[in-house]
Amino acid sequence: MEPEQTNAPQWLTAEERRAWLALGGVVLRLPTALDGQLRRDAGLRFFEYMVLAGLSEAPDRTRRMSELAAFAEGSLSRLSQVVAKLEHRGLVVRSPDPEDRRATLATLTDAGWDLVVRTAPGHVEAVRTYVFDALTDAQVPQLTAVAEQILQRTDPQHERPADR
Repeated sequence: MEPEQTNAPQWLTAEERRAWLALGGVVLRLPTALDGQLRRDAGLRFFEYMVLAGLSEAPDRTRRMSELAAFAEGSLSRLSQVVAKLEHRGLVVRSPDPEDRRATLATLTDAGWDLVVRTAPGHVEAVRTYVFDALTDAQVPQLTAVAEQILQRTDPQHERPADR
C-alpha cells in the first residue's frame, strides 16, 4: 500500500527562512531608500530614473517603448503612464517609429539629459552605499547569479538586456 499523499506545504528550513526574510527586507527597503535619494536630488521615483537612464544610454537617446520597458523592468502600460508624466515635464518626447508605424519611440530631451547627468552621481553613490559597499569583490558575481536566477523564475518569458 502506498503512503497517503498530502498537500502539506514544504516548509522552509531555518536557513531558507533566514534567507527569505533577508531578501524580503531588501525587496521592501531598497526601493524606498533609492526613491528617497532620487526624490531629494531630482524629484524622481526610481522607475522614472530607470526610464531616463535607459534613454540616456541608447543611441541618439532613443529607444522603442517595448525595449525601454524591458530595460526598466516594467510593463508597457506602466511605462506609458510614466513616459506621459516625463513628457509633461519636458524630459522625454514620444514619436512614431519611422521603420514601424505601429511602434512608438521615446527620446530623452536635452532637459532630460541634463537631469540624468546631475542626478547620476548621487544615485551611483546611493547604490554603492546600500549595495556594493556591503559586499566583497567575490560576492558581486554571486549576487548577479542569484538575482538573475530569481528573475528568470519570476518572469521566464521576459527578455532582459545582456548588458545594461
